[in-house]
Amino acid sequence: MLSVGVVVIGRNEGNRLHKCLLSILSEEVKVVYVDSGSTDDSVVLAQSLGIYVVELDLSIPFTAARARNVGFEHLLKVEPNIEFVQFVDGDCRVAEGWLKNAMSELIARPQFVVVCGRRREEFPAKSIYNRLCDIEWDTAIGEARACGGDSMMRVKAFKNVGGFNPTLIAGEEPELCVRLRRAGGKVIRIDADMTLHDAQITRLSQWWKRSQRGGYAYAEGSWLHGASPEKHWVKESRSIWLWGLLLPLLAVTTAWVTNGMSIILLLIAYSILAYRINQYIRQRGFSSEDAIAYALFCVLGKFPQVQGQIQFHIAQLLKQKTTIIEYKNAT
Repeated sequence: MLSVGVVVIGRNEGNRLHKCLLSILSEEVKVVYVDSGSTDDSVVLAQSLGIYVVELDLSIPFTAARARNVGFEHLLKVEPNIEFVQFVDGDCRVAEGWLKNAMSELIARPQFVVVCGRRREEFPAKSIYNRLCDIEWDTAIGEARACGGDSMMRVKAFKNVGGFNPTLIAGEEPELCVRLRRAGGKVIRIDADMTLHDAQITRLSQWWKRSQRGGYAYAEGSWLHGASPEKHWVKESRSIWLWGLLLPLLAVTTAWVTNGMSIILLLIAYSILAYRINQYIRQRGFSSEDAIAYALFCVLGKFPQVQGQIQFHIAQLLKQKTTIIEYKNAT
């Protein structure tokens, strides 16, 4: 498969990285691993497997987007004629046959510039938070608006739009897809297993940080492309502000006038929102237990998300650059 190369990024992924690299080496393709300041033996591990290793210059603020761009540039140096590049996060294992399936899809459908498949959580029973990730990643099959961190892209299209925006601390894949689609390309999600992901989210504080990062990404995405015809992430950001701050603030400040009725109405409104999300998840074929959990955490998630939104806008006001919002444990 000389037409495809792989870029893996990671930071303190430990055994997860080992599994990731082994799953790709079995496909006999060129692999570049970009390390972002790991303090474990990730670099030594990758080198021992004969993989090209690039250590990111940490004097410049680290982002996953920047790491992917650096890996892509190095991949083109060692394999300048590749047509497709697969991006993989170091905590994921690539499913057997995925690279061939994805490449075949892009060859057969030249209008598509990005193809992704099903990212599954490897240990969904380990925690409710891992299970929530698995539900989140079960997106609709067919033409899509965006992809995640694991996806195969057409090299020419990726180069034409300048790659990932290296300044984004999150949400860089959907932002890239906005520019790819604006340039005439299309994104597709196919019915095939792509990667197994080891989230390792076992505590509420980790889930909170991840949700906060999501809120930050929504804010920055709408800031960059909210004025475009598709109004990128404007609706999502408005929903976060409404449910995460404006409604509870209104309910609390008017509670004394309404004898607490505003608080009761707020709880009813949250219940209705959770019910609607629950019904949507049930319609997608998930169990009642999964649907209830996902709905409840979606509602709760408005609060860390609005925290992320506020963090972004304060940074914009003060002209500061926020560093990555880290939630993962090293292993």
